[in-house]
Formats: sequence, C-alpha cells, structure tokens
Amino acid sequence: MSDRKKTTIVLFSGDYDKTMAAYIIANGAAAYDHEVTIFHTFWGLNALRKDTQVPVNKGFLEKMFGKMMPRGADKMRLSKMHFAGMGPKMIKQVMKKHNALSLPQLVEMAQEQEVKLIACTMTMDLLGLQKEELLDGLDYAGVAAYIGDAEEGNVNLFI
Repeated sequence: MSDRKKTTIVLFSGDYDKTMAAYIIANGAAAYDHEVTIFHTFWGLNALRKDTQVPVNKGFLEKMFGKMMPRGADKMRLSKMHFAGMGPKMIKQVMKKHNALSLPQLVEMAQEQEVKLIACTMTMDLLGLQKEELLDGLDYAGVAAYIGDAEEGNVNLFI
C-alpha cells in the first residue's frame, strides 16, 4: 500500500467551467504528489471525446446522442452565461490573455502527470460511446473501480 495521499473526483458535469475546475484540482493534487483519479460519468465523458468524428458502427439512438453531445473538451458549454456560444469564446479569450491553460491542455497535463482518467463503461454503453471515440491512454471501468479508489481517498469530490 502506498503512503501517497489519494484524491478522487467524480466528473459528472459536462460544463466547460466545472470540468476545468476538476482538472485544475486534479493537476494541483498530482503536483502535490497525490495519486489522482478522475471518474468520468455521464456528461463528464465529453471531456474525453476526440474532437474529430471517428467512424464507428452505431444504432440510431447512439448516433443521436453522439450528434447532441459536444465533441471534445474544447466544445463544452459554460454552466452559466453561455449566451448562445459567446460565453465560452469570451472566457477562452480572457484565459489566453492571462496565459491560463485551456481545458484540452489541462487534460493533456493530467495525462502527463499520470492522473488516472477513467471512462465509466456503463455510461458509455447507455450513451453509445465507443473506446475509439475517446482519447488514448484512458482506463475503462465501472463504479466499483471508482469506489475502490475512493475508499482510500483523502479527498473525494463530485463535480
């Protein structure tokens, strides 16, 4: 058993700002030498979607979910002040001005810091998402895997 502290995050939200907060916390905890797990479920899975369409065989409902959900972290909506797409553009411009990392860069940094990024397989089945549509280097598991990590967690968050 490791002496390192553990931080776990359930990422349920598909909002750009909430997802960004989850990844800032995860990267910060990893920088403090925590073992970090982010369990992406339901709309949080959108942060892990590739930004390009991947040809996969799907049924009608799965295709509809795929069209309705944002393709990749950079296409997610703000939780407040979305303003028909202007809100995300404004926040990204402010972030750039202040040299803040974008959400896709935070996801990449988390992977570089060996944050365990788990895609919930049950939700993938429900929404018709396939591994080929998600980023490389992910773990795939159900809630039991998250609970196993969270049981030993020093910090457990639901975002």
